[in-house]
Amino acid sequence: MENRLKPMDAEQLREYGHKMVDFIADYYKTIENFPVLSQVEPGYLRNLLPDSAPNQPDSFQHVLDDIQAKILPGVTHWQSPNYFAYYPSNSSVAGFVGEMLSAGLNIVGFSWIASPAATELEMIVLDWLAKMLKLPEDFLSAGQGGGVIQGTASEAVLVVLLAARDKVLRRVGKDALEKLVVYASDQTHSSLQKACQIAGIHPENCRLLKATSSTNYALSPEFLSETISQDLTIGLIPFFLCATVGTTSSTAVDPLLSLGKIAKSNGMWFHVDAAYAGSACVCPEFRHYMDGVEVADSFNMNAHKWFLTNFDCSALWVKDRSALVQALSTNPEYLKNKITETMDGITTVWLGKPAMLYKKSYQVGQTF
Repeated sequence: MENRLKPMDAEQLREYGHKMVDFIADYYKTIENFPVLSQVEPGYLRNLLPDSAPNQPDSFQHVLDDIQAKILPGVTHWQSPNYFAYYPSNSSVAGFVGEMLSAGLNIVGFSWIASPAATELEMIVLDWLAKMLKLPEDFLSAGQGGGVIQGTASEAVLVVLLAARDKVLRRVGKDALEKLVVYASDQTHSSLQKACQIAGIHPENCRLLKATSSTNYALSPEFLSETISQDLTIGLIPFFLCATVGTTSSTAVDPLLSLGKIAKSNGMWFHVDAAYAGSACVCPEFRHYMDGVEVADSFNMNAHKWFLTNFDCSALWVKDRSALVQALSTNPEYLKNKITETMDGITTVWLGKPAMLYKKSYQVGQTF
């Protein structure tokens, strides 16, 4: 028993690692043979597995057999070439090889000194990606801005909403929270509403303005201006505008430049959510859909949708990283060290969620 419970040594890792790679390779080789949508009934798995966890180790081959017989039938095959639901979730062989490497290194990058490469590689790769998207230089890490990897666009919009909230409350006073108003079209992803709930924005102050076929379901600048004027008249404080490049329901593209000018004239934070269609804008023929991003305060796109990168990898850029640092960073005693205390915020513990996703930077970088 004692010998059986010892962890794998290097040679066992090599043996089982090869078997796992073979299993995955065989899965991809035959993925077209699976029905895209799982055919199981709700609760099917409980009848196939024991009521409690095993107290004895099992053979690796038996685990693979169980996956083949019990798990794969309950999988909806997102990577199938016949899959057309929701949105693209196209990983790649390079993507999951990168996952293997990152899992093996198992970096916990809560500060620069915890793993310098984790922080610095993330910054470098997101600068590469920003340049591919032709983002303004203000979004690059050499200046006051920079990029950081989030899990999803939902996290990204929450992060910038919190930064915008704290920035305006520092100006108008913390008691004004109930007066803060957020604006977007009704085509905007529902994650914005969730972010408002988390950030303490009153539900009635989350303005989702109706978009119609007359604007191809994009947010109307005129309608936005009218709504902002009405809110100012009754003493509310417009502080955040979210525009979308590629809405979930219709891939509508909001007029960024016009909306951004309205946001700037009212002292609002302007966020561009390009989670779905932003990836396409690396192509010169589609870059015009991002025209106007130069007036945005933040920009987000999902590499895990069209960039062959494993879920989840959502890239967020900001022009002024100090707003995020002030809103989200912490500096407890156990994170302090002489090196990071002398470095810029973006390379230490910026966002309170440090640059620790080495694996995602690796994946994004090596797909280009």
